[in-house]
Amino acid sequence: MNLKMHHIAAMLLMLALGGPATAQGDFDGDEVEMMTKRYTDAYDSLIGSYYLRQFSHSRLLSSRELSLEEFDALPDSVIANRLASLHTVIPMTFNSEVRSYIRFYLKYMSRRLDVMLSLGQYYHPLFEDALSRYEVPEELKYLTIVESAMNPNATSRAGAAGLWQFMYSTGKNYGLEVNSVVDERRDTYKSTYAAAHFLSDLHKVFGDWTLAIAAYNCGPGNINKAIARSGGKRDFWEIYYFLPRETRGYIPAFIAVTYVMNFYQLHGLRPQQIKVPVHTDTLVLERDVLFDYVQEYTGVEADELHTLNPQYRTDYIPASSGRYTLCLPVAKLELFIANQDSIYLRSQDSLSRRPLSVEPVKQKGSKASASKGGSGRYHTVRKGDTLSSISRKYGITVQKLKKLNGLKRDRINVGQRLKVR
Repeated sequence: MNLKMHHIAAMLLMLALGGPATAQGDFDGDEVEMMTKRYTDAYDSLIGSYYLRQFSHSRLLSSRELSLEEFDALPDSVIANRLASLHTVIPMTFNSEVRSYIRFYLKYMSRRLDVMLSLGQYYHPLFEDALSRYEVPEELKYLTIVESAMNPNATSRAGAAGLWQFMYSTGKNYGLEVNSVVDERRDTYKSTYAAAHFLSDLHKVFGDWTLAIAAYNCGPGNINKAIARSGGKRDFWEIYYFLPRETRGYIPAFIAVTYVMNFYQLHGLRPQQIKVPVHTDTLVLERDVLFDYVQEYTGVEADELHTLNPQYRTDYIPASSGRYTLCLPVAKLELFIANQDSIYLRSQDSLSRRPLSVEPVKQKGSKASASKGGSGRYHTVRKGDTLSSISRKYGITVQKLKKLNGLKRDRINVGQRLKVR
């Protein structure tokens, strides 16, 4: 039986048997609520990043917001057949929970598709190369939407970070450096190859891609416990109710995102394209560098430097202690090369005259340092600060930062005290 026929057969069997959650009354919606919070928090933080902020008022809107009444009137068989038509290695199972997630992503992504599709153009070639190298199915490139809303600066409440949401220990196990100055879980290139390697290893353990993805979310130990509690069954939908609540929604969310990214046009959505930093190049640095002097000699704004190089927790790149890179717009690359001696020398001079202030590594339960005042925690705005850089520093979303301070606009002033907790 070929792959397409296998999917169709699996879909028809699921519909015939009712599946693990085919009755809408059996689905309490808690998993969707958890994923909604995860996705919107990551997206709200992403929208404050340098490139997307440039277009937040005029370009980040699809042509129309989806009418959910139209989706609700769509027969299950239509959605199931569309999923079955995708050429994927991972079965695109359809049931009522998958439908609920499709509804959620159509609702929340209908006015965010510009961002997801444009970032996909930027990231997907890298994702596809890494996944292919480790023989991981290409469709897993969509997993970053579920994990982080494609936001390299996303940080979960549990302490997972980056596009692929690596926990501290897992990131370290897969060669990602995490310390007070560098967090390579946020390095687009390194974290992508680490994620592909991790997913490949999980597939070797379980021999099933759906279980491998579930294990990526909750850890192999929880999958083994669910298998044992189910009496040895090794199918995701058969061990579904023995899994942690978030993991129950993780696979349906992945299937739903795959559906939306492939079939959004069939729901009348016509997103525009936004500008993302597609024309960039990477330099291997020879010596330590401070962003201040990169900005001065190349004209690249500080916030843009942080957007292109999210793995650096401060304005300092400790290149003399290892192999570190700097990503710049191609148009600015020659300026850096022409002035690199001055950039290196002035960086070294500044570092020798003043100690570097670094942030502690934030793991689960840790808090960023901030000046205290009243009953909250505060940050005093300095030159070059933006809502995006401040929210990134304290691990909160731009939306939450604005809400804490009653801000209706993105403008902040030097010396202004902002509440961050």
